[in-house]
Amino acid sequence: MASREDMGSWLEGGRREDAGPAGGLGLPETGPGSLARLGRRAVALVVDWAVATLIAYLVTSPASFAELNSWVTLSVFALENLLLVSTVGFTIGHRLLGMQVRTLGAPDVAPGFARGAVRTLLLCLVIPAVVWDRDGRGLHDRAAGTGLVRR
Repeated sequence: MASREDMGSWLEGGRREDAGPAGGLGLPETGPGSLARLGRRAVALVVDWAVATLIAYLVTSPASFAELNSWVTLSVFALENLLLVSTVGFTIGHRLLGMQVRTLGAPDVAPGFARGAVRTLLLCLVIPAVVWDRDGRGLHDRAAGTGLVRR
């Protein structure tokens, strides 16, 4: 007969308390395929924002760049994330730092447009990206069913 603890474990997805940060996701603890740590993710974000700022500067006139800087840069950043993550699974910053966005459950598949759109929208809202679950994934990744892993 099943005990109450067995049912609770099953309802919670069977996660073991002694599992590491990605133990509930079926990902390795370290090395390729493991969840990317905060330091790598932060540096990749800075790289992507710098690229978006440069592109925004190049497509606007210097006079209007000062007025529209934040919105144009955010738009370029969102477009870069949407197109690159949806199709190849990484942005320029992710690629430089050896990371890739993967659909959980199908590790070799790019997230696709729908998952990429959800992830990008929530990333641009900032708050979902800086709130993490116990596995270390941002809420934007959790909502999209993706994870940022090391290549």
